Amino acid sequence: MKDKPLIAITMGDPAGIGPEVIVKSLATSEVNDACTPLIVGSAFIIQKAVDLIGSDIAVRRCENATDIDFHPHTISVLDSISGPVNAIEFGHDSKLTGQASAQAVQKGVKLALEEKVDAIVTGPTSKHALHLAGYIYPGQTEFLADLTRTPEVVMMMVSENLRVALVTTHCSLSDVTPQITKETVLTKLTILNTWLQDYFGLKKPRIAVCGLNPHAGDGGIFGREEIEIIEPAIQRAKSLGLTAAGPVPADTLFAQLKKEPYDAYLAMYHDQGLVPVKMDAFGKGVNVTLGLPIIRTSPDHGTAFDIAGKGIADQGSMIEAIKLAVQMARENR
Repeated sequence: MKDKPLIAITMGDPAGIGPEVIVKSLATSEVNDACTPLIVGSAFIIQKAVDLIGSDIAVRRCENATDIDFHPHTISVLDSISGPVNAIEFGHDSKLTGQASAQAVQKGVKLALEEKVDAIVTGPTSKHALHLAGYIYPGQTEFLADLTRTPEVVMMMVSENLRVALVTTHCSLSDVTPQITKETVLTKLTILNTWLQDYFGLKKPRIAVCGLNPHAGDGGIFGREEIEIIEPAIQRAKSLGLTAAGPVPADTLFAQLKKEPYDAYLAMYHDQGLVPVKMDAFGKGVNVTLGLPIIRTSPDHGTAFDIAGKGIADQGSMIEAIKLAVQMARENR
């Protein structure tokens, strides 16, 4: 049992579906056979999720990462929450739920940095609740970068057929273009290439780079970013030994996925990259943060407050996030 990777799973916003999908995932043999899970959050909330789905799985509080019950019908929970968790209701985020989800992430990151766990999987959080609690970040990616003091990270979405990384993440479209620089594109390409080699077992990954403008600028007719920024960054990456192609119009690139697949794709902005992944595998996709000193994955969905507490949330993406964290941890051993 102890040779399996130890995976810390932060519960996400306790008012959302995070606790439910975690409990449902840990009830499956594919998760229990793959790793030793440790929930970071609130035993009280996890017990509510167990009761919600009518499970008889036991919930056990742990004092630390070594105090884990290895029985497959037991969920080990490391309490990391301060505050009246018994006041939290499914479907209603608040300053309290934002604080609770942030404290779980902080504890999970600390365990990973201290190498007490092999990876962390973060449950879905509410940006609104985090902001109410004073954690002013565009998303968990930026929160994790700050917690680990990592200057450059890359958000990558993974599905069965796609690995799509982003140059820019959570910002308005009007802020995208100023962030597209030769240095930024090259840095993101380099991080992506390194992680594909170190954590995905790809010795010489083939990476396709999307253009920014329609038709990748069409020779400068619709913008010169491809000519003056993206293409020079790709050429520099090639001179450093990377195998990169582009810039290619995003609609053409993803439309030809089956005909000419690449190991990974680098998109310029959020929706350009996430739309094809979610069309390929919504509910089964995984968010991975590249560049951190730790392994972090997360399901591709949010808190889904509208269905929280109803027992109908689908655990597919959480299962895939745990499985990918296990795979990456084993590859990096």
